[in-house]
Amino acid sequence: MSNLNKDILFLIFEEFQDDSKSLFSCLMVNRFWCEIAISILWKNPWHYNINYSNKYYLFAIIGFYLSNDIREFLMKEGIRLPLISSQSLLFDYLSFCRSIDINIINTLISIGSSLDYDQFLIQQEFYSLFMKKFLGLKFLDIRSLNHQIFYCPEAKTCLESLCELKCNTSIDSSYFYGFASICQHIQRLIIINENQNFNGIVKLIEVQKNLKYFEWKDDFDNDYFPTEKLYKDIFFELEKKANTLNHFKLFFDYEYFTEYMFPQNLLPKLHKLKTLVINDFSYVDENLLKGLVYNNLEILNIGYTTMDEASILIENSGGKLKQILLKPVDYDYQNESSLNFIRNIYKNCPSIECLSLAFPPYSNHFTEFKRLLNTCHNLKSLLLVIKNGYHIYETEEKMIENGSKLLKILIESTTNLREIRFFNDFKFSLKDLKEFLRNWSGRPALSLLTSDHIYERNDYKTLIDEYKDAGIIKDFRCESVANLENMDFKT
Repeated sequence: MSNLNKDILFLIFEEFQDDSKSLFSCLMVNRFWCEIAISILWKNPWHYNINYSNKYYLFAIIGFYLSNDIREFLMKEGIRLPLISSQSLLFDYLSFCRSIDINIINTLISIGSSLDYDQFLIQQEFYSLFMKKFLGLKFLDIRSLNHQIFYCPEAKTCLESLCELKCNTSIDSSYFYGFASICQHIQRLIIINENQNFNGIVKLIEVQKNLKYFEWKDDFDNDYFPTEKLYKDIFFELEKKANTLNHFKLFFDYEYFTEYMFPQNLLPKLHKLKTLVINDFSYVDENLLKGLVYNNLEILNIGYTTMDEASILIENSGGKLKQILLKPVDYDYQNESSLNFIRNIYKNCPSIECLSLAFPPYSNHFTEFKRLLNTCHNLKSLLLVIKNGYHIYETEEKMIENGSKLLKILIESTTNLREIRFFNDFKFSLKDLKEFLRNWSGRPALSLLTSDHIYERNDYKTLIDEYKDAGIIKDFRCESVANLENMDFKT
């Protein structure tokens, strides 16, 4: 029974693994709860929002594991190490750890000394210790890596189980060759492109046997000019992983990226994709688009595309889409295109949960929007863009009238929405907003985001606070346009 209770508590506590405050509270209940919470907190102790440079106790705990000989050697070099009491630690903290974040480790090491050579010595001993104590490492963030940890005697045993690697291309290729010789079962690979040092990256991708998630993000200085061959080499290796690759995310630099760098040959081969995220889809041509059939696609997030292009992708999906996000400023507001897009959603996406939707304020669009809300009962989060004044100049009175129509549709529909984001040209009168909130009673508490600061006026704030107190509004905030369109930005 005690083992059963422990397993159940562990599963419950794991739900709070991103909530350090709740887990720290569990430490105070009793020894039994403390032991379970510690095992979760120390699985990835670098993950929490903590100012690590001020957390001397983390440095002290790691230093506790060093042998007396090593401690004596480091202290003779002038390195500041915490005093060790004769008492042992309450738990074997490092044995729980399954991750390493090089940036945070470097910050902790700087507590011991600010000198480069001293920090090198501490790194050498700390990483050697980690390779011994971290049994079955799962996550490794090697940005800012300047120590060849794969040369540690126990590195093979520790690193060969690695599932997720986050890195940047500024690291010397020899480091990637070292990891490639050991880590061949990486499932998640996240790469920040800072320069043209791709050879080691290409080799690392080549040796992977079960790559499921690939994310690439350009983040380089203005004096860096990427070449087409470098991207082609990366995408060529990814073509060989098409049978395992489920998630593909590409964030490239608009200024330097060209149509010849676009993964034209790769995309049609990724038949098992569940996630497709590309920040600029404008390089796709019609023939390529028709060949993109993703029957398992659940997340579609593309920018600089047209509604017609997005509609083709939706029609060619397998009806499993849960998230469809198109960059709002890139929408094509042509009447028929936007109507077809709305229809394609409610005909092909019965499981949709998160959606960005744009249309002009015409009666037929409002009618199709209502059908969507009454069909897609799983829809929880909605980003709405109504482009007022697309053909004619809209007065503020007309915009308020359009806002009133929209709020009535939301009330009259059978939607179970939890979050609505209103983008740009939305205007709601105080009367219409009050009527909407009054009629929302009995439904899930609603989070509302807008970029219009008129709702920070005292009369609107008084109304909003009233319905917050009543539990009808969970949150109501004015945010920047960037936060508004970023659905990963949580309310």
